[in-house]
Amino acid sequence: MNRKNIEQVLKEHSERLMALPGVVGTAQGERNGEAYIAVFVASASASLQAQLPSEIEGYAVSIVETGEI
Repeated sequence: MNRKNIEQVLKEHSERLMALPGVVGTAQGERNGEAYIAVFVASASASLQAQLPSEIEGYAVSIVETGEI
């Protein structure tokens, strides 16, 4: 079974992620040759981190605290 490309996964899930209070953006990134989904948050509170998945459709999720954008 082929996995979806990260652009498609991000497109399908960004709206849901952005609906969470405190999430200010999403993007794709690459670390050590592996694609991942970055979720930018104003503040990385424990309650917000608990609502965010550690992976989406096989891609790791990285939480990045940015402050308000």
